[in-house]
Amino acid sequence: LPNELINSEAVSALLSAHGNALLPMAYPEGCPPHPAYPSGHATASGACATVLKAFSNESFVIPSPVRSNDDGTALLPWTGADLTLGNELDKLAANIGLGRDTAGVHWRSDIYQGLLLGEQVALAMLADETRNYNEDFGGFELTMFDGTPVLVADGEVYV
Repeated sequence: LPNELINSEAVSALLSAHGNALLPMAYPEGCPPHPAYPSGHATASGACATVLKAFSNESFVIPSPVRSNDDGTALLPWTGADLTLGNELDKLAANIGLGRDTAGVHWRSDIYQGLLLGEQVALAMLADETRNYNEDFGGFELTMFDGTPVLVADGEVYV
């Protein structure tokens, strides 16, 4: 391992507190009895966000957004770039997965791959649904997590 890592303050703090340099679990019960890869929470959130984007106007700008102040005791007007529904759904899906990473239950790769798996499951489900419409239907247009626009129509996913 690189000396910067071995000699880091984080490793020293872990060794001092726990007797080893391994990151501790956030839960006293320990590790859950299921595989880490991929994250089920990220898979579900990736699928849900994808379906919501398919049925929504992703470019809808959220009116009058707010943010918390530095100590979390009040809400202040958001002054940054416009917040769109699609981007906020992507952030929500990622944050659901990353919460499990923060808890020490998963690694970031579990979250990333879970989001992508959920997205693919949702796209396949949406493609199946397009075969069942009795009326003319142009399909679902949405943006994948990597920014790629897709059309789901006639039982297919067009990238």
